[in-house]
Amino acid sequence: MKNIVGIFGAAVMCFAAISCQSGSSADKNIDNMDNRQSEDTSSVKVEVATTEGNFTVLLYGDTPLHRDNFVKLANEGYYDGTLFHRIIKDFMVQAGDPDSKNAKAGQALGSGGPDYKIDAEIVFPGHFHKRYALAAARQGDQVNPMRQSSGSQFYVVTGTKLDTAQVAQIDQRLKMNRMQKAFNELAMAHRDSIQAMQMRGDRAGLNALQEKLVAQVESQFEGDTTSLVTPEMKEAYTTVGGAPHLDGEYTVFGEVISGFDTIDRIEKAETDGRDRPKNDIRITGMKVLDK
Repeated sequence: MKNIVGIFGAAVMCFAAISCQSGSSADKNIDNMDNRQSEDTSSVKVEVATTEGNFTVLLYGDTPLHRDNFVKLANEGYYDGTLFHRIIKDFMVQAGDPDSKNAKAGQALGSGGPDYKIDAEIVFPGHFHKRYALAAARQGDQVNPMRQSSGSQFYVVTGTKLDTAQVAQIDQRLKMNRMQKAFNELAMAHRDSIQAMQMRGDRAGLNALQEKLVAQVESQFEGDTTSLVTPEMKEAYTTVGGAPHLDGEYTVFGEVISGFDTIDRIEKAETDGRDRPKNDIRITGMKVLDK
């Protein structure tokens, strides 16, 4: 339970900064997905033309904010001329930075985008980081606790294959994350008490409450042997591979459905110290195929 204990300190710091006073917005986005799905659950196909060939992505209907934003930008020609500016073999290929259109050789990229972000639509385990999954880039949790996505930057997962032992490790991580979430919710329910003890420097009280909440979480999940790795996840991660350490952290909003060889070529590009391809790989256009 050491990781659970550690999250208590983070929760206290969060309360003090009042940056998480309404709880985890990523969780809220998941909770609100049913309402969004009732509005429109249609998927959309978009063909992406690049200097390395074409590929087609399917945008999921149950991530409508990301789907509609991608379609809008594609129709506007927003991505035309942008680079795949970050490529890490056996991990992912990233694009969508408008600053890359006229970037000089060696120029640092990855910070550009429109003047808005997209609320998280993390539909996990329904959508996960298997090879060829399409997901939204974002800033880290420290500056982006709501896990909002970049308004334009995206990545396609390449990743690596896992064996059964590694899949078991994923299951353990997911269970720990579930316990951490339960602990956070309990800590949030005791927010006023935590703040009061902080104000008067009551470390003994904080430690006692910490031990009490940890015990409650342990009791809640005691004897639960249910696997959190779905059969679909196990099949994908042991056959085509992926990047499971990102699951539940970033919005997966689509997947490549054709042109896999193009992604394979892009992944193999020689890169510099910033993971930027030494020879530019450019998106030349996008075409929305249906909606």
